Amino acid sequence: MTVFIDSDILVEVLRGEDKVVVSVWQTLAAAETALLFSAISAAEIWGAAHSTEHVQIMKLFRPLLCIPVDREIGKLAGEFLRKYALSHNLTLVDALIAASAIRHQAALWTRHRDRYPIQELPFYH
Repeated sequence: MTVFIDSDILVEVLRGEDKVVVSVWQTLAAAETALLFSAISAAEIWGAAHSTEHVQIMKLFRPLLCIPVDREIGKLAGEFLRKYALSHNLTLVDALIAASAIRHQAALWTRHRDRYPIQELPFYH
């Protein structure tokens, strides 16, 4: 199984406050599940980070595979924006994350499923 981790889950793991999220995170890590995240999520997290959090963030990202945004992901995200931006307020960031997950045949782990109206996007948990 491959799981694509959204920014909100990464933030929760860093905070460690939500016991359910942390427990699922530990289970996935122990199961040797392929864990992916977007370079966009990295930018969001590093952009909000305090210098005291840098070591913790580097440890969080170390075992994960960062997926860059490439031409195919951009094209798919553009199709999603054309289809869902007006009707569902789909944002560029969410379209890129959804396209990345689909392109890499991964289930998206997010607590904000309502932001992703894309039918072909599988969710984790």
